[in-house]
Amino acid sequence: MTHPAPATADRLPLKTKFAFGIGSAAEVIALYAVSSFALLYYNQVLGVPAHWIGIAISLSLVLDGLTEPVVGAWSDRTKSKLGRRHPWMYAAPIPIALTFYAIFNPPEGLDQMALTIWCGVAVSLLRQVMTFFHTPHLALGAELSPNYIERSKVMAYNSFFTWAGGAGMTWIALSYFFPATPEYPRGLLNPEPWPTFALTMAIIILTVLFASAWFTRDRIPFLPKPADDVKNFSPTEFFADVWKALRNINYVWLLIGYFFLSMMIGLKEGLRLYTGTFYWGFNSEDLRWYVIGSFAGYAAAFAFAARMHGRFDKRATLVWGAVAYALTTAFPLLLGQLGILTQETPNLLWMLIAWSALSYGSLSVLQIGAMSALADIADENELRFGVRQEGILYSTRALAAKIDQAIGSALAGFVLLIIAFPQKAQPGAVADDVLFNLALWDGVLAAVPGLVAAYCYGRYRITKGSYEATRAALVARRGQVQGGQDIPPVKDPPSVVAATPAE
Repeated sequence: MTHPAPATADRLPLKTKFAFGIGSAAEVIALYAVSSFALLYYNQVLGVPAHWIGIAISLSLVLDGLTEPVVGAWSDRTKSKLGRRHPWMYAAPIPIALTFYAIFNPPEGLDQMALTIWCGVAVSLLRQVMTFFHTPHLALGAELSPNYIERSKVMAYNSFFTWAGGAGMTWIALSYFFPATPEYPRGLLNPEPWPTFALTMAIIILTVLFASAWFTRDRIPFLPKPADDVKNFSPTEFFADVWKALRNINYVWLLIGYFFLSMMIGLKEGLRLYTGTFYWGFNSEDLRWYVIGSFAGYAAAFAFAARMHGRFDKRATLVWGAVAYALTTAFPLLLGQLGILTQETPNLLWMLIAWSALSYGSLSVLQIGAMSALADIADENELRFGVRQEGILYSTRALAAKIDQAIGSALAGFVLLIIAFPQKAQPGAVADDVLFNLALWDGVLAAVPGLVAAYCYGRYRITKGSYEATRAALVARRGQVQGGQDIPPVKDPPSVVAATPAE
């Protein structure tokens, strides 16, 4: 049994939510730089075949994903004066910064195969050490408050700072490290700034991760702790924890939905800079303005997602968020394929920025809902099995997402191979049929997994009413346990009972 927090707050101070949120900013700087920049850097700057790098990045995602559940289960059972999550969060920042720097600084003189191996190993190490922060950090966010709406607010901070990290990194990179020069009109193709860019980002990552861990340490006394009789982490207990998580049907549907959504994200992130640079013809200075659209989308989600959960429940926001994200990302490229939008269209950049605001807002609402829903599932599993499993729940979700992103990254590399996209290509010199196929894959075909995800989210059954029933049962159960009574497990959580037709 997990001991409940002595005085867990339904409403958290702003400082706590802010400190938790900034941790996701540093996480995404590291991971987003790899998913968006590494393929372009190794393929177009260093001349390595795109599908080689796609495979290398994909293998790193699979290997990392396999460690996520182990770290999650281990942190659930960690007994320390620093709580279950903070020992992991303190240990991770320095290795993360070092491995990030290594990715964009391969030794000189390596041939294509050696560069591919260097990329794969460095990215794999980064993702391995990032797991030690990422999984306990997400689990920490889930247990900061037991309140249905406050959890959504906490995850809104996580989502907003996810945007801030990715957008800030992109803006700084495109504005200060990769501006257009006479020799390199497309600054991202300039090999000189990459080492300095990597060092700067590594220092920022290190600082922000430590800050997130340090400024949330005051919540440690109020967080759930493993009971004295909880067994230490072991392979047997690990597989038992995974099995408990997968026995919750709500979690399974959420997991499958996130799997398909991640496939879409992985493919689109691998092709994003190719589409912006070669299909739409934008330079680095143009591409950086996309930050306006992403800010508008994430800011709107930050302001309204929790309110939407109070009015419509989380399932509705998950379904319509997935549908909207799939359609809004595909629509501009579909218009391009129909010849309605071209590089000569007046105000093309601002039209695309407006569409990006819709797509990023939809994605943020979806992410906030999914992260908050996992905390509600943790309540159901505590009621059913007598243990809290935030670590294992968030980690196995991350496992599915990373394996699927691996598929997306590999698919992006193979798409470039299939459509015969040239290495070290020059904007304006790529054949029209190649660009058409690039838009087809980045637009219409990439949207299909997002629509499949929407169907899966529609099978999720926890509502605000079933959540309240679960919380009431937990309060009663904890009172009985503290009174020394032996409480049998609950076979079906309230969401399953509510979804079962009456006889």
